[in-house]
Amino acid sequence: MPIVVDIDRIMGERGMTVAELSAVIGITPANLAVLKNGRAKAVRFSTLSALCEALACQPGDVLRHDNAPAES
Repeated sequence: MPIVVDIDRIMGERGMTVAELSAVIGITPANLAVLKNGRAKAVRFSTLSALCEALACQPGDVLRHDNAPAES
């Protein structure tokens, strides 16, 4: 998928666990895992806003577009 989710990298930089971040933003650890592993089909703006607030970042730090061709 050309949209890449960089939550793992930012969480590592901030020293946060999935359990801590999910509690702060108000979603289940399972739903956060779906999002951070790139399996989500959509993300609510309210969730993206909560992520940015909790991680002290901007939406572009969390999501980016990758133009690289998919490997087969």
